[in-house]
Amino acid sequence: ERSFQSVIVAGTNGKGSVTAMASAALHAAGHRTARYTSPHLERIEERFVIEEREVATADLEDAAAAVQATVERLVAGGGLESLPTFFECATAIAFELFRRQSVEIAVVGVGLGGRLDATNVLMPMAAVITSIDFDHQDLLGETLESIAREKAGVIKPGIPVVVGPVAPGAHAVIEAVCRERGARLVSVTSRVRVSADAPAQSDGADPGATMVTMEAGGYRLEHVELALRGRHQIVNAAVAFCLMTELASLGVRLDPLSMGAGLAEARWPGRLERVTWRGAEVLLDAAHNPAGAQALADYLRETGWTGVTLVLGLMRDKDAAAMLSAVLPCCALLVCTTPPSPRALAAEALAALASSLCAGLPAAPDRIVAIADPAEAMAHACQDAKRVVAAGSIFLIGPLRGILR
Repeated sequence: ERSFQSVIVAGTNGKGSVTAMASAALHAAGHRTARYTSPHLERIEERFVIEEREVATADLEDAAAAVQATVERLVAGGGLESLPTFFECATAIAFELFRRQSVEIAVVGVGLGGRLDATNVLMPMAAVITSIDFDHQDLLGETLESIAREKAGVIKPGIPVVVGPVAPGAHAVIEAVCRERGARLVSVTSRVRVSADAPAQSDGADPGATMVTMEAGGYRLEHVELALRGRHQIVNAAVAFCLMTELASLGVRLDPLSMGAGLAEARWPGRLERVTWRGAEVLLDAAHNPAGAQALADYLRETGWTGVTLVLGLMRDKDAAAMLSAVLPCCALLVCTTPPSPRALAAEALAALASSLCAGLPAAPDRIVAIADPAEAMAHACQDAKRVVAAGSIFLIGPLRGILR
């Protein structure tokens, strides 16, 4: 991890989008870049991206073998008291891959929290906290302030810390940590001027496309069409742009052309991703917490995708009631399913919860069904509907992408 420069990206939502945008911009500027994100949708190779391409399986296997041998030697010699976790090993593999392939700068997404995350061994040139919202409260705490404290663990002395829009209490916690560690807090809401432009209208235009003009730190981007759908991506783009201007001020080679390319060319699959299957237009979105569910609901209303069939699968540790309250008014048929994970909430339990919530909502589905098998749930949803949304856990969206392909 000391063989390349790095940027670490923490936050409840937006980590992946910001990481993808920043990495794409650095690549467009001619740097040999890498990014590390988690979890993956279908293949573990997705986590390790060098020069905007997933690593080759053979290279991944070689690096994994080296890490495994090191772990076994350290455990046998007493250097490690126990075997490391899967995520710790994956992180070590990422850093070894980046070292072997002579990466210049890596954009690294935190797995969970920040303070105790395996990625936090980095000494980054800049840190990002995209957002603070409720998720993983069993590990990060029950208040926004406690969650902010865990995310702020990525702050290192003397570096700029780019902070997206967060609640005042969470912002105060981050501000205090920056003071303690002599880090410079850069508030996106104060630094970046952003306006959403009307997207170009044509027969082939994407109805979910967003065009923006942004200005910060002496840089201006005009009429950039964001590659990632949804108006919530405007905030993520502003965070990524603010980070880019900070990196430029630190001497990293970046110009408006490459910055704009990062926003216009970023790839982050499984997030408001559209495919066609069995005659239906299907929207896939890994909306796996309440803020993500609200962003999905907003997108459906903005694009006229109301009264849709929704296939939904969640984990047991998520606030399912809050997520259902956000998305139920947008659908005519709710198909509850069970993601293939031991942590999954059973389809029948999700359907029962949804039914109990319908009475208190201004609009609700006409029908709610439970089909545990995701493939069967998807086939049922696409029988008659022309527009189908599949949402919820990444552990559902990943397998569904394979089924739809």
